[in-house]
This record gives sequence, C-alpha cells and structure tokens, in this order.
Amino acid sequence: MSELSATKELDAKGLVCPMPSVKTALALEGMKTGEVLKVITDDPVSKRDLPLWAKSTGNEVVGIEEDGTLINIYLKKIE
Repeated sequence: MSELSATKELDAKGLVCPMPSVKTALALEGMKTGEVLKVITDDPVSKRDLPLWAKSTGNEVVGIEEDGTLINIYLKKIE
C-alpha cells in the first residue's frame, strides 16, 4: 500500500507519448500550488518523460510506484 497521497488522480492508461504529458499539464493547470497529482499510466516511456517534463516546468516528482504494468507518478505543483 502506498504512503504517498494525492489531491487528484489522472487516468492516463492507454495513452502514449506525448499524451500523458499533455494531459498532466492540463490537470496541473487546474490545481493549486502544493497539491499533488497522481498520474496512472501504462506507458513505460512516461517513467522517463514525466520527470523530465516536471523538471522543465518547475514542478516536482515526489514519487514513482510500479505495480505490474501500471506506473503511478506523483507530481507536486510548484508554480
């Protein structure tokens, strides 16, 4: 069981690059600074791309969990 908690969840299963990043950007736009978004994806490229995207946009990855084929990426809105 995860110790990470999220304010909001984004189901990005079935989406491939660049759509998980695009959907993540849109979801974070509607969130407040300090809130955490949990992105649920099955695209293995997202494990590399979302942290790079977060760094380039000033947001922060606070955790990545893998559960079989699913990857949960927790992003904290900084700006």
